[in-house]
Amino acid sequence: MKTAAHRLNRRKLVIMALLVLAVSIAYMLVDVNFQNQRLFQYSMKIRAPKLAVMLITAFAIGGASIVFQSIINNTIVTPCLLGMNSLYTLIHTAVVFFVGSGSIIAVNANLSFAVDLVILGVTATVIYSYFFKMTKHNILYVLLIGTVLTSFFGSIQTTLTRVMDPNEYDSLLATLVASFSNINSEIIVMSLILLAAIIFVLRKEIVLLDVLTLGKDQAINLGVDYDRCIRRLLLGVTLCIAVATAMVGPISFLGLIIANLSRQLLKTYRHSQLILGSALFGMIVLVGGQVIVEHVYTYSIPISVFITVGGGIYFLYLLLASKRV
Repeated sequence: MKTAAHRLNRRKLVIMALLVLAVSIAYMLVDVNFQNQRLFQYSMKIRAPKLAVMLITAFAIGGASIVFQSIINNTIVTPCLLGMNSLYTLIHTAVVFFVGSGSIIAVNANLSFAVDLVILGVTATVIYSYFFKMTKHNILYVLLIGTVLTSFFGSIQTTLTRVMDPNEYDSLLATLVASFSNINSEIIVMSLILLAAIIFVLRKEIVLLDVLTLGKDQAINLGVDYDRCIRRLLLGVTLCIAVATAMVGPISFLGLIIANLSRQLLKTYRHSQLILGSALFGMIVLVGGQVIVEHVYTYSIPISVFITVGGGIYFLYLLLASKRV
């Protein structure tokens, strides 16, 4: 039986979906030359892949952030603590340092995406599957391991940049900031296939999220294989973040912002609504922010800067708010 709160949340989600549609239309049509057919087609050809990437990235990070917070049982953590962002930065720094910015790995977008995805995916699978078992399925130890790996990868990356050629370092900086430029359709198709595969494999665990958040003892009493579900969900979260990071680069605070906005707006424990709400918030933030970046600041400030600054302020707000409770 659907409650009044459930119906209210459905209306909120519909309104958010309409807002996503509105900002998407604005992104596609603002400052477009409708008089010249060739210019119009060129604009659509450039903007459509970028819009698709923003929507996919928002979905991956939004859904993964809600799931991660639920299995950690903490709403002020973000999947970037798993170390994927730092590993992405290290990969690109190592490529430029050892083979140069003009190498095929650095220049070819498809090959670069494939290298990122393989290294991130294999690292996530090996490390988090292995350590989750070694720590006797203690999720807090895994979170600590992720924090240590973040510092470890960051230290190596910093060392490489200090001894790197300054000209190579200048070319490297552009790849270390999240960007929605120069996106090709092959990456989009591959990312959609990978995300669809992750969702399909984890479909049963996602349905059980409402039960898992009751706690380990309660979930086991209800017949759920708690440790197995948590291990598979943690790996799924890491792979989703790996896909999103390989597509556009690291966006550290996005997950924290949209996951908590979804929880505050919907005020529910139904993960089907929370995941959808977080994804929709992400789409609004990314697409709306990109409209501002392109047409107000004319690309002078990347969207990741706004997200990092806003996310830092929002994180402090969440900390202060949690202390008052």
